[in-house]
Amino acid sequence: MSGFSQRTTKNRLLRRLPQEAFDHIAPHLKPVDLPVRRSLVEVAQPIEHVYFIESGLASMVAVTSDDNGVEVGQIGYEGMSGYPVLLGMDRTPIRTLMQVPGSGLRLSTSCFLSLLRNEEARLLLLRYVHTREVQLAHSALAAARYSVHQRLARWLLMCHDRLRMDDMPLTHDFLASMLGVRRSGVTDHLHILEGMHAIKATRGNVQILNRRILLDVAGGCYGAPEAEYERLIGEDLSAHEKSTRMRAAGGSLG
Repeated sequence: MSGFSQRTTKNRLLRRLPQEAFDHIAPHLKPVDLPVRRSLVEVAQPIEHVYFIESGLASMVAVTSDDNGVEVGQIGYEGMSGYPVLLGMDRTPIRTLMQVPGSGLRLSTSCFLSLLRNEEARLLLLRYVHTREVQLAHSALAAARYSVHQRLARWLLMCHDRLRMDDMPLTHDFLASMLGVRRSGVTDHLHILEGMHAIKATRGNVQILNRRILLDVAGGCYGAPEAEYERLIGEDLSAHEKSTRMRAAGGSLG
């Protein structure tokens, strides 16, 4: 991959790999477009590749035998798809697909697993698995203990973290599906957030106007997984990047 370097990749996991480990996989990383609905991990199918996302948004969706589904996790430029292979699994009942189009770097599972021979890389990747478990646990907590209004604010914050743009291409139908509620309910709560001047919702788009208001609405159901990621994986940032993330987070990194 001529011209490809660890310094220029946008994926935070790749940027945090030890140089030796990154150099080992760099020739095998393939840049790919990731259009909307692109499947990264399919239910009960062998995981032949992992994807390090550089832009866009992927959803991990738990699917029942009668094809009902709900989102249980999000992946953006901070992570990768297919991480169950780190735990010795060659397949999973959880589907991963792109919800907002973007791009990424594809790597064969066999080459990816060879990273585990590097102790520092193995520890980094296992820490990432831990942060995924924390996100899943807090998604369950949010569904059980928090209102749709708070959960919607949390979900919009999570999208904002990963897309790094104020104008997010999100439809009401998609939001309803991911939250496991009716479309009319999502529309009502979007109107409430609009009335608070937190967002502006139009057909197929949600614009973040005031992230701080969303943080106040979400309350305790947002923040813990984000803080855990920064504690375990967060990289040294340039002054410009740190300032940008501080503004995006409403005053605190994450």
